[in-house]
Amino acid sequence: MRKIVLLCAAGMSTSMLVTKMKKYAESEGYDCEIDAHAVSEAKQYGAEADIVLLGPQVRFNLAKVKEQCPNCPVEAIDMAAYGAMDGAKVIRRVKEVLGD
Repeated sequence: MRKIVLLCAAGMSTSMLVTKMKKYAESEGYDCEIDAHAVSEAKQYGAEADIVLLGPQVRFNLAKVKEQCPNCPVEAIDMAAYGAMDGAKVIRRVKEVLGD
C-alpha cells in the first residue's frame, strides 16, 4: 500500500481532490492511502509517506518540504489538474514518479 500525503495551506482545500483521487485509485485497483494536511505538518506526516504532493497555493514551500522529507519524492501538484480537481491525472503522476 502506498501512502500519499497532500499538503496545502490548512489541510482543508485539498479534501475535494483527495476524494477524487481515492475514487480513481479504487477504480484502478491502486492500493493507497491518501491524506491531506497543512504544509506546517510536512515533517510529521511526510516521514511516513511514499510521496508528498503540494497544493499550488503552497508550492513556494517546495525546497523547504524537500528538506523536511528527504526520504520520499516531493512535488507540486500540476496547477491545471488541481484546478480541474482531476484526481485521475494526479494519481497517474504519482504512479509515474513511484514507478507503479
